[in-house]
Parts: sequence; C-alpha cells; structure tokens
Amino acid sequence: MFLAALSFSYFSKALSGVIMKSSITQIERRFDLPTSTVGFIDGSFEMGNLLVIAFVSYFGAKLHRPKVIAVGCFTMALGSLLTAMPHFFMGYYKYETASHTAPSANLTSSINPCSLRQDVNKTLLETSKSDCEKEPSSYMWIYILLGNMLRGIGETPITPLGISYLDDFAKEEDVPVYVACLHTIGMFGPMFGFLLGSLCAKLYVDVGFVDLGSITITPQDSRWVGAWWLGFLIGGVISFLAAIPFCFLPKSLKKPGEANHDKTSSSLLENTGAIRKTLTPAEPKPMKWSTMMKDFYTSLKKILSNRMYFTFLCCSLLQFSSFIGFLTYKPKYMEQQYGQSTSKSNFLIGLTSLPPVGIGIFLGGLIMKKYKMGIIGATKFAFSMSFVSYVLTLLHFFVGCENHVVAGITVSYDGKPIPYHENAMFSDCNSDCKCATNVWDPVCGDNGLTYISACLAGCTTSVGHGKSMVFHNCSCLKASSSWSGNNSVTLGQCPKSDDCSKKFIYYTVIQVISGFCYALGGTPAYMIMFRCVQPELKALAVGLYTLIMRTLAGIPAPVYFGALIDKTCLKWGSRSCGQRGACRLYDSNAYRYVYLGLSALLRGLSYLLAILFFTFIKKHFQNKNSRPTENGGKEDVPMNKDDNCKSKENLAGSPDAENESCI
Repeated sequence: MFLAALSFSYFSKALSGVIMKSSITQIERRFDLPTSTVGFIDGSFEMGNLLVIAFVSYFGAKLHRPKVIAVGCFTMALGSLLTAMPHFFMGYYKYETASHTAPSANLTSSINPCSLRQDVNKTLLETSKSDCEKEPSSYMWIYILLGNMLRGIGETPITPLGISYLDDFAKEEDVPVYVACLHTIGMFGPMFGFLLGSLCAKLYVDVGFVDLGSITITPQDSRWVGAWWLGFLIGGVISFLAAIPFCFLPKSLKKPGEANHDKTSSSLLENTGAIRKTLTPAEPKPMKWSTMMKDFYTSLKKILSNRMYFTFLCCSLLQFSSFIGFLTYKPKYMEQQYGQSTSKSNFLIGLTSLPPVGIGIFLGGLIMKKYKMGIIGATKFAFSMSFVSYVLTLLHFFVGCENHVVAGITVSYDGKPIPYHENAMFSDCNSDCKCATNVWDPVCGDNGLTYISACLAGCTTSVGHGKSMVFHNCSCLKASSSWSGNNSVTLGQCPKSDDCSKKFIYYTVIQVISGFCYALGGTPAYMIMFRCVQPELKALAVGLYTLIMRTLAGIPAPVYFGALIDKTCLKWGSRSCGQRGACRLYDSNAYRYVYLGLSALLRGLSYLLAILFFTFIKKHFQNKNSRPTENGGKEDVPMNKDDNCKSKENLAGSPDAENESCI
C-alpha cells in the first residue's frame, strides 16, 4: 500500500513539474519575458528544495514519515494553485500586431496596411504609452515564481523519506525492483504532463472569455499563448489527492522474518541483527536538538570525506546540469528548429520520448536483479549505457534545419541570404510606407518569403477577417526577381521545408533510442550511491545528493542555458509601452550549436570523472574483499555490503578511514 501511495505521489510531482516545463514558452510570451528570466522562474522550484531538503532528509527520518510526505503533497497542491492565480487577476492577452483595429465578421471595409501607420502613428503611440502605465501585469510573474518555489518545498520529503521507508521495511533483494517500479510508474507523470500541456497549449489563453473568431494568430505563431494556467489547476488537484493515502499509513511496518538472513553473512548474523533491531523506528528514543545537530554535522562530514561518494556527486552534477538545461528548453528547441507548434512539441515528447525512458528504467532494475550486480558491475553497466546514449545524442548536430527565410532579417527582399548584422527592414519596395519596425506581425508571401508585417511587405489592400485575412497588391513580392505569380500574403510565418520535416523524424528517432539507452543504466546508477551507505545515513545521503543537484544544477542551469539562447535571438517582440518583450525569431543554426553544444560539453566532462570514480571503486572493493573477478556474474561486492561494513565498525570500533567504503 505504501508503494502504491508513493508511486502516485511520484506521478503527481512529476506531472506538476512537467506542466511547468511544457508551459515555459507560454509563460515567456504571456508575460513578455526573456528566456533567462523564465529559466530563473523554472529554477525557483529547486530554490524551494534548497530551503528545507537537508533538514527534512535527516530529521524527517526520525518523525512519522508518511505524514510528513502527506504534508508535502498538500504543499505541492497549494503551490500549483498559486502558480495559476495570475491568470485570473490579469486582463485579456493583447498580442503584438501591426493593425490595432482587429477585423470582425461585420467589417466590410478594406484595411490598407501601407497607409495605416501613416495616418494614426502618433495617436497609437500615445495610446500605447497610456496603456503601459495602467498595465497591472508587469510583475505578476513573481506569483508564478513563488508558487513554483512552494511546490519545490512540498516535493522535498517524497524521495528521501519514501525510499528510505521502502528500504527499511522491504527485503534487500526486492528494493531495486521496487525502486524501478516506483520510477517507472512515476514516468507516467511526465508523459501525461506533456500530453496535458499539449492540450492546454492548443487552447487559447482566454478561451471562453473572448471571441475566437477575432483572433488573427494560430498555435504555430510565435505570439500564440495557450491556456497555460489550466494545467496547474489540474496538477494541484492531483497533488491534493496524492496526499490523502499517507494520512492513514503507519509510522513503521513489520519486517519480513527472513530479512536478516538475506541481509547478512552467517558469521555476522548475530551482531548485524542487533544493529538492525536498534535502527527500526518502531520505538524511537527522544533526542535533544543539540545532540541531533551534532550527529548531523558528524554524519555530513563522514559522507563528504568519502572520495568515491564525492566523485560520484561531481559526475552526477555535470550530467544533471546537462539534463536539466536540455529538458527545460526541449519543447522550445523543437518549435524554433523544426517549426513545430508548442502543442505538437509537447504531444510528441509525451508520446515518443518518455515511454522508452520508463521501459528502460524498469528493465534496468530487472537486469540488475537477474545478474545480481554488485557495485563494480552496476558501475560498468550504468556508465556504459550512459556513454552509448551520449554518442547517439551527438547525431543531433547533423539533423538541424536552416533559418526561417524572413525578408529584411535572414534574407534580402529579393531572397538572397544576408549576414545578421546587415539586416535592413526597409527596401525600395516599402519605402513609401511608414511602418513600425519593432512590431512582429508576420505574413507569408506566395513566393515563400516571410515578411515582418503586411506593411513591410508593401501591401495596400486586404480581404477577409480573423485568421483567414489575405493581403493583396504587395509591392515587395514584385521585388523578388525569381517570382512572377500572385502578389498576395497570408497571416503567419511560412512553414519550414519538406526536408526539415524529414530531419525532424530523424531527430525523434535519435531521441527515442538515446533516451532508452540512458534510462537502462538509470536504476543501477542510482543504486550505486544508495546501497553503499550505512542504513542510518541513507536518508541523509539521498537528501544531500538531491540537495546538490537542485542547488548547483537545477537552479543555475535553466538560467545560463536561457541566457545563451537569448544571444541567438534575431527579432525581439515589443510590449505595449515600447519595451522589449519575448523573442519572436531565433537564428536556428546558432540556437542549435549553443543548445546542443553546451549540453554535450557538460556531459562529456562528466565521463572523465566517471573514469576516476570507477578506478576508485574498483580498487577499493577488490582490494578490501580479495575476491576473484570471475565468479559467475558476481565479480564484485554484493549490494548488501553496507551491512558487513556497518557490523565491522560496531564490532571492532575501527577508525573512520577503514569504513570509508561504507558511506
């Protein structure tokens, strides 16, 4: 029952976390934020963890663990609901457009984009300034940051207390399978999270409150904002439901009668059994806070002085930094690189990328149990699979698409490529029009070129309303020497080429295979750190590991990934008050090299530390135990070696140096 409840809590926390990841682009556009600021908002989840995780991991193990987890789930629910609140206190979303008079069904008069700005330019400028002064939503994103931070605080006790509870009351050989089941079921959270994010991104942000027929943008548009708030409301309700079962679970469970026989060698049975009995939290003795703090300091010093644990920590830190940065902006990358909508990007991630990862995690646990992997065997397997995955991900560099063909930014008005610093918004074809250059309201010409606005395309007449509006008599289409067709443009950017669509399929296949390989070694990698820890330090070791990952990877990685992505922006949007808004168009090539290159660099460095870690662990365990390296798949120390270490320490009172391997 505890495993089922914990699995559902894993599902709920993963669902809420992925809803945030899948809504990053929507929040960026809705609040007109740069990518680095959105990365900071995303990192606030880890800030919440940072505030309480070390103390929850250590002191929470001495309390009623199921009830502490229940409180955490309730807090997660509150954080998710707070994140959605800004939507209900903000006005309707006003997207950036060159035409400030939205056409409606009963409007029969034709709009002349070329002369519109000439007639009312000063009036619109004055109106936009007054709107800016009255705009109440400038800092509403802070509530999203606080809600995400609160969700991070609530998520804190689930992993360290939940897994330590499982390990305390389950058979030794079953724990890897339980952990694998836990993470496999937890993987449904991200899958449903991305699918839910896809559905919400397809709905307009103010759905139900505005006339959708008057909206001139589509989900493929870089100004589109979906119903990002809806996912957080659903995630909050699910987190609330996840808290309820833990309120009725006991503080401790009766251990299986054969547990001691499974966890110890016969020569140390009596002593180890006594130690395990004292560690069972059925009848805890009251402790003073000063004693607990002293024990905390001693335990922390013991763990950090272990060079194997410390090396593993540094290696994981680089891997996690790469993973967090990559996952945070993966939907955004698919949008910008392959021209996919936010909705389709989230849908494909949930449907194609995550199921293989869940299967890989589960199979990794089964393989570990079947071949009875020890620490050395698990290390070989985990890092081999990770390196194979790394090599596969390098293929992403070769399946990228070229830049959007935008007149005045990436190409000239006659369709010839131009350097970024030589872009020119104006040309002879639109010199008679007084157009705003800071407004992004793209139109697609019949010649395949995208223009920043209908005004800059030199259009003089329009037909239709809403999304179906078509502009005619566009002088800049005539400037294209190779074009002799219609001089008309439609709303929105021109789609990417068919060749780009093929490359997107290759990208998806690479993602599926590399994700499966990486996940296959996930459970053994996790157990490497977890199994060689003294039972009384397990919760602290897992908590410290999570703390370091959150602090040094989870918080800064989205920020510096986002800052570098911002450097590749070719066209920034503008707010109603004239300030810089969210980025509308990126340099696809630069984006690919920055995004994939930084991720590859961090992972590449981690494998140098992995070699060092393997050297340490192989030398230590082979020398300490003097076991042959060929033994039917059991070439190294079994995963219950920690009990032997613990017994030696208590029997002989050996110094800390001799027990370094136990931590």
